[in-house]
Amino acid sequence: VQLQACGGGLVQAGGSLRLSCAAAGRTFTNYVMAWFRQSPGKEREFVAAITWNLGRTIYSDSVKGRFAISRDHAENTVYLQMNSLKPEDTAVYYCSAREGNIVSVPNLYPHWGQGTLVTVSS
Repeated sequence: VQLQACGGGLVQAGGSLRLSCAAAGRTFTNYVMAWFRQSPGKEREFVAAITWNLGRTIYSDSVKGRFAISRDHAENTVYLQMNSLKPEDTAVYYCSAREGNIVSVPNLYPHWGQGTLVTVSS
């Protein structure tokens, strides 16, 4: 499984960004795709996840109502639309994948992309 994340950048507080994660290497029928983030000195934090088949989603409380995860079967791509960004959203964002149930624990995801940096200025 190969995951390639992109779309990070610098944005002012209140602004929006859309991250993309292109997935390749297999059929993702029974997979869950997720986004995590990590700030300097902090542990990797769950952001959102989506089941590839049915599109079921879960979100962390810190982003619920502001972020939206989606997937495009034709493009084999997962997106994270981030709105109303706050300085505390600043982090490196990673996409990840696992086969099985939708969960929010990073250690249960065996496949990871390289990360893309999101910086939100106040």
